[in-house]
Amino acid sequence: MTKILTDTAEFQQLIKRSRFVALAGHCGDENEANAFLQQHRDLSANHNCWAWRIGQQYRSDDDGEPSGTAGRPILRAIEQQDFDQTVVLVIRWFGGIKLGAGGLSRAYGGSAAECLRVAPSQPLVRYSRIEVRCGFEHVSTVHQLCSAHSARITEQNWQAEVLILLLEVPDHQVAGLCKALRDGSNGQITAAALDMHSLLI
Repeated sequence: MTKILTDTAEFQQLIKRSRFVALAGHCGDENEANAFLQQHRDLSANHNCWAWRIGQQYRSDDDGEPSGTAGRPILRAIEQQDFDQTVVLVIRWFGGIKLGAGGLSRAYGGSAAECLRVAPSQPLVRYSRIEVRCGFEHVSTVHQLCSAHSARITEQNWQAEVLILLLEVPDHQVAGLCKALRDGSNGQITAAALDMHSLLI
C-alpha cells in the first residue's frame, strides 16, 4: 500500500569514518520538495544528495558523488518502501576513507531506507469525485450513507426540487456507496463519477 510521511524523520550513521545524515519529509509538489532541500541541506558537508517522488514524477541528484552512487539509491529506497509525495536528503561528511561505488550506493541507499523505515507514515488514500442528485425526501438518507462510507460532501446546491451534491469518496467505497444510494431510494438517487484525484486522510 502506498504511504506518505506525516512528519519529518532523521537517521544518522557512521561508515568508515564518513558521517551520513538522512532526512525525509512530505512534499506535495516539486516546489515543496525544493523548499525542504533548501531548508535542510548543510553547506559544511561534502555532499548533499537527494531524491524525491511525487506520483509519476521523480528526480535525484548525486551532488558530486560518482554518477549513480547516491541519488538513484535514495530514490530506490523511496520506491521499494512504496512512499509517494516524499523527499529524502542524505548529507555526507567525508571521513578520509573512500567507500568505492558499491559502498557509496549501500551507504546512501541504506541511510535513506532506514530513515524511511522509522519515519511516521500513513496510507495514501485515493478518492473519486462523485455527483449525487436526489429529492428532498432522500437528503437524510444521502447524509447517513455518506457518513457510513467515509464520503465527504464538498458542495451542495438546490436546482428546482433537486439537490445536487459533490462528494469525495475513497475509491474502495465508491461501488458500495453507489449501490447503497440506489437501493436505499428504489433508484431515485442518482450518482455519477466525475474524476479521480489523491487526498490525504
